[in-house]
Amino acid sequence: MLHLRLIVPADRTDEVVSTVEKTVGTTHLAIVPGAARNPAGDLVMCDVAREAGDTLINSLRDLGIDECGSISVENIDLSLSQRADKAEAEAPGEAADAVLWEQLEEATHEESTLSVTYLAFLSLATMIAACGVVLDNAILIVGAMAVGPEFGPLAGFCTAVVQRAPRLAWRSFLALIAGFAAAMAVAVAFSFFMDATGLFTQEKLDAARPNTGFIYAPDWFSFVVAVLAGSAGMLSLTSAKSGAMVGVAISVTTVPAAANAAVALSYGEVGQTWGSSKQLLLNLLGIVIAGTLTLLVQKYLWARQRERTSRTNP
Repeated sequence: MLHLRLIVPADRTDEVVSTVEKTVGTTHLAIVPGAARNPAGDLVMCDVAREAGDTLINSLRDLGIDECGSISVENIDLSLSQRADKAEAEAPGEAADAVLWEQLEEATHEESTLSVTYLAFLSLATMIAACGVVLDNAILIVGAMAVGPEFGPLAGFCTAVVQRAPRLAWRSFLALIAGFAAAMAVAVAFSFFMDATGLFTQEKLDAARPNTGFIYAPDWFSFVVAVLAGSAGMLSLTSAKSGAMVGVAISVTTVPAAANAAVALSYGEVGQTWGSSKQLLLNLLGIVIAGTLTLLVQKYLWARQRERTSRTNP
């Protein structure tokens, strides 16, 4: 269930209440006249089944409530109410399949911002991965993949394509390109420092690396795994099953590939640099294609569900 808290101009309250009452899957409607001060208006609260949330939010935005008042949405972790159970049963579809597009755009917008924190995490992840490739240590590689924040901009780009949001697309693209460029530059400097201290050597980089050699030797399996991970990642975001994101993060070799390319570049290893760069691009391409297709399928299926519901409940 979702909890909606609305600030509504007094002369629009009846219209908003009517919209809420007409939406299948809503309950616990409460009105507090004159409670809001900034902006001034009435406070309207209700609970709505997740699968009906997108419909109600779109209806409220069509009324312009987001412009003349406000719309706040919160997840309800626990709701002990027969009315809530009835509302969820009446709402079309399943809660796990519902996509809250406004929430998805907001989440990906925040995670795809080229911030100092984003650059710091990506740089640290790349340096951890650099240690992993030189030492041929799979544990460090997995750790670096879990730390890397690059799925946020990737998800933002997929969302922007489906929702036709050019500003979000540009923001996400910039975060990816500038982020990886900065992280790889930091990793090159880190490699020079580690070489000066004797902790990194070209012999270690050129030695047989059974655990990490795949990073600079991309093949079709790399693309297939990226596609599967991209689809799983988008499903995790849209269904609010964040636990699956850890598995997604450690399934693709974006950060390790960037790290291997940076270390190889510092030693003038053109072959490994090119192979790692191809691995990076292949993973990014696979995730974007799969993520976009996943969202398109979800959007299509949910639109069909809403059409069937509108025919059943005109």
